[in-house]
Amino acid sequence: MESLYFLVPCALIFIAIAVKVLFWAINNGQYDNLDTEAHRILFDDEKNKSRAAPPEFSHDDSLKESVPQSKHEADQNIHGGKQK
Repeated sequence: MESLYFLVPCALIFIAIAVKVLFWAINNGQYDNLDTEAHRILFDDEKNKSRAAPPEFSHDDSLKESVPQSKHEADQNIHGGKQK
């Protein structure tokens, strides 16, 4: 029962803050235009069509050095340069 003396006023303060934030958002125009954001994802802009294509992925040549190219190179890497 004692916890209700603390929780009820906290809940009322929380609700008052939430209502104040809601009215602040409404007064500042946050809810004025809800359709533009919903339609923007569906339609391309003209300025986006003129952008250059992103560069293609290029392979890193340094990775090729660490990968053995033949069975002989693989054997040398395993045995430390010596072949049994």
